[in-house]
Amino acid sequence: MRVLQLGSTGTDVMEIQALLKKIGYDPGPIDGIFGEQTRQAVINFQRDNNLVPDGIIGPNTYKKLNPLLLGYDTYYVQPGDTLWRIAQKYYTTLNRLLTANPGIDPYQLRIGQKLIVPFGIDVVDTNIDYTYEIMERDITGLKKRYPFIEVGVAGQSVLGRNLYYLKLGNGPNEVFYNGGIHALEWLPVPVLMRWIENFALAYSEGRSILGYDVRDIWNRSTIYIIPMINPDGIDLVLNGLQPDNPYYDELLQWNDTGEPFSQVWNANIRGVDLNHNYDALWYEYQELAEELGYGDPGPTRYPGPFPESEPETTAVVEFIQNHNFRLIIAYHSQGQVIYWDFENMAPPIAREIGEMFADVSGYELAETVGTASYSGMKDWFIQEYRKPGYTIETGIGENPLPISQIPMIYENNEELLLLAAVV
Repeated sequence: MRVLQLGSTGTDVMEIQALLKKIGYDPGPIDGIFGEQTRQAVINFQRDNNLVPDGIIGPNTYKKLNPLLLGYDTYYVQPGDTLWRIAQKYYTTLNRLLTANPGIDPYQLRIGQKLIVPFGIDVVDTNIDYTYEIMERDITGLKKRYPFIEVGVAGQSVLGRNLYYLKLGNGPNEVFYNGGIHALEWLPVPVLMRWIENFALAYSEGRSILGYDVRDIWNRSTIYIIPMINPDGIDLVLNGLQPDNPYYDELLQWNDTGEPFSQVWNANIRGVDLNHNYDALWYEYQELAEELGYGDPGPTRYPGPFPESEPETTAVVEFIQNHNFRLIIAYHSQGQVIYWDFENMAPPIAREIGEMFADVSGYELAETVGTASYSGMKDWFIQEYRKPGYTIETGIGENPLPISQIPMIYENNEELLLLAAVV
């Protein structure tokens, strides 16, 4: 990681600010700008951790911060240690220690024994620009804290970033949730990640969420989640176009809007709109796209040279084909709308389920019109399997939506995601 100091800016600064605030140091606004207040918070952290208090985040300070970013530390049992004492030292609970170390005998600790010790803080932050790198670190942290979460890779993006999936549950009823399809519409990614964390914590504690028995869901259903399907595009939106990007020159040409990528880019890194790249009336949409001026790579609505031309789309198609999903949900923004049908191919139960989703979320149930009616993920799923598929448009306003809407989006969709696993 790069050295951060007074005057630094970026998503990595924002991540550090959020962490400092979470552990009791006030960095000022979480805005990605390393100002004097952030510098003072770093100095206070350094003093408390026996570091040189220079207000600069270099290798030694990162070494102290990194376990906190991951949400856990690696600890080796010392003479006289008990799990209770270790839990107190890390401001955590016995249950979290036992969860992170399955099979451990709390009465037979061995000196030098390696333990994973979760801190008493959440892993997933929902008040920052949520980049691929942050998500990847959070997945590592969640897997260590909750070893029962299965983590895998469904495929890779154009630039070789992993399309991670997380699996919750072991039941016969399989469902699939995903987000981060359009680059500007990245807010559902931290929403899904936070939901995974809360679900895993409730499962480990034997708790219900909103009246839903989480352990019952775990036994009845298997929930697969790909939080970020378009990591290259999201990186472009949040971190900007970097000179070492292999598509640097092309991207400058493709973005002919006069606006920065952070305001207009929904496509993947090759200028293909991933939600128009599925083989569901793709050829009909291609003709329409040509007429509307979307016949070439660009920020949005270009369907690609042929159906499933993009590795991200191919990965999702193959992932679905390798499972027996009862339903799928694809998260986007904005509008607070649930789209449920495609060419009258959805089964009757799909509308009933959609009405239930609308009831618990407060969103409107609707059918797509215009360019949104073609070649999307849920369109392909409904066409191929005649099962319920949903596109859920979260949030209010125009993309990119502000981070401040994440808590509202989470609240609107927390029960919906529970319900979808058992309906």
